[in-house]
Amino acid sequence: MKIALLGTGFGQAHAAVYATRADVEVTVFGRRPEALRPLADRYGFATTTDLDSVFADPAVELIDVCLPTGLHPDTVLRALDAGKHVLTELPLATDMALAKRVTDAARAGDRQVFVDMYDRFLPANQLLFDAVASGRYGRLRHLAVDLATALLWPGVDIGPEQIALDMMHGDIDVIVQTLGAPATLDITATASGPATAVVDAILGYPDATARCCACSLMPMPYGARGGYRATFTDAVLTATFTHGFDGKPTTTVSTCTADGEETTQLPDADPYAAMIDHVLACLRGRATNRIAPDSVLNALAVTLDIDAVVNPHSAG
Repeated sequence: MKIALLGTGFGQAHAAVYATRADVEVTVFGRRPEALRPLADRYGFATTTDLDSVFADPAVELIDVCLPTGLHPDTVLRALDAGKHVLTELPLATDMALAKRVTDAARAGDRQVFVDMYDRFLPANQLLFDAVASGRYGRLRHLAVDLATALLWPGVDIGPEQIALDMMHGDIDVIVQTLGAPATLDITATASGPATAVVDAILGYPDATARCCACSLMPMPYGARGGYRATFTDAVLTATFTHGFDGKPTTTVSTCTADGEETTQLPDADPYAAMIDHVLACLRGRATNRIAPDSVLNALAVTLDIDAVVNPHSAG
């Protein structure tokens, strides 16, 4: 399968996954030859600075959009118009009208669209989803999700302008996947200059509560650490993880019931590889799309509401 990877920033994470596969052929688009050269040298990928040629190439089946966030919806729509399947980095869009436009276009056509909700593929999150779906521990009454990180990626800030969409969106999606869209939303935000910030969001439900906290104030040796505590009527499920620049977490999960506590060290996971495995399996008819645009709208709406509070001038 021929894939066109658009973008040389976060596209590097996707490129590293494609490089491990013998069943794909990749061309990388970038605006600057000097940014493309390391990808060509490291992985042997073809590169181009001609975006029009990517959409016109009849051999390209999947376009992987890792461009700046503001370009996501228009690029997805252009790819669909060109008859391509599309994988887009999150967030799908920066406003709900554009997100719904992309969702409607995906529903209307025969091409598949995927949003990189890679957190759904983390083993710890899948344990949580399974616990909620099966009801084995009773009802979920409280879910606290936390992520604290240093600025691990050179040149990438996680300040007030970025923290909701770039850092919290995946965790909000975990909450919405388990509890649904909230009835109420309360947000506290603190900026520490343009590059770092802290946001605490409380999501209210008729019979449950959730909390999502994101903090980008950590020193570099801290890396990134986080997890969740899910309080059910009959058990507490706790996951803690740490990871560095590669985004591959080491995770411990504990289950505490009236009978005692069990702790499990999960195998190291690569959520980007798992997500791309899923995309390719769907395109080959072996799986059903779990990250389609319509599945992310509720989480995106909550994330955009948080962003509007954190950045009131931008929202206005």
